[in-house]
Amino acid sequence: MQIPRRCLLRLAALLLLAPVAGAQAPLPILTREDAMGVNIHTTQPGPGELEMMRAAGFHWVRMDLTWAATEKQAGHYDFSSYDGLVAALDAHKLRALFVLDYGNPLYADPGDKQPFTSRAGTDAFRHAFAAWAAAAVSHFAGHGCLWEIWNEPNYKLFWAPAPDAAQYTALASAADAAIRKAAPAEPIIGPACSTMDFDFIERCCQAGLLADWAAISVHPYRRTDPSTATEDFQQLRALLAEYAPPGREIPIICSEWGYSAGWKDYDETRQAAALRAEFATTLAAGIPLTIWYDWRDDGGKPDDPETHFGLVHREFHLGRTPVYDPKPAYTAAQGVGAQLTAAPVPGGQ
Repeated sequence: MQIPRRCLLRLAALLLLAPVAGAQAPLPILTREDAMGVNIHTTQPGPGELEMMRAAGFHWVRMDLTWAATEKQAGHYDFSSYDGLVAALDAHKLRALFVLDYGNPLYADPGDKQPFTSRAGTDAFRHAFAAWAAAAVSHFAGHGCLWEIWNEPNYKLFWAPAPDAAQYTALASAADAAIRKAAPAEPIIGPACSTMDFDFIERCCQAGLLADWAAISVHPYRRTDPSTATEDFQQLRALLAEYAPPGREIPIICSEWGYSAGWKDYDETRQAAALRAEFATTLAAGIPLTIWYDWRDDGGKPDDPETHFGLVHREFHLGRTPVYDPKPAYTAAQGVGAQLTAAPVPGGQ
């Protein structure tokens, strides 16, 4: 599937717009080549791995920056495990979308397990998370990162025992205020909803989070054709227009979306077709950044669809080029990236 030229022109026109005046920390000005990202799960990419991502046309990686891993003693933060990743991304001209997420056993009930949200409704939890988030953003300020508040807080796997929009919006508000004070130029996005959860997103809007967020992030998963998301994006834009601060148009970031080759009626060939259709859909909708989930397969179990979202197979081949065996979806991503690079710019710019 070729991405229609009109879609590329529309995206380029949108990306050439200057940041909206009055936004506390707008999205960085993105070029059309910046439209592609991929989700990873490591702070230590192997030799040749980031080169392979760049060769596929990706300019962004999305990665969890977890609270529990970086604050193991109350009030003491250690981001050294992420310093190497950021340095490697800088060296390869890749940018990070970091997800500030999940709770911390230091601020949870004894015996609680990930996501450690048993005390998420307390002031102590919110204040501790906000202080940690501000420290993390300050530590990496100036590297061109995007900062996402939590991952899929509307999904019980990531907000236990059950999603709670009031708890989430209170947490996000506290984190936003702390980040704005510590690093006002760093852009914040959220809420990274699982599926197009309009009720949850509206609760975020009603809580005033659009005043501090540079964009709304969503995960429009589905097993139907990606083009079915078009109407969802239109509905979301209408909702955001209703709540946007005066003079602002709130961008939409697709911060996670993929198709598993292990789903029923899917295989690697159909996954590749879904990738092409996904980017065609988001580009046509004027989405400035879409993050494909996932970079590599998480395992080899043929009966577990969750392990087959990757663009490459799991086994790493040290000293070989390429270091991972690419799936057809990787080749499809290369094609999308090549189209973006070759796309004309309005006005001959």
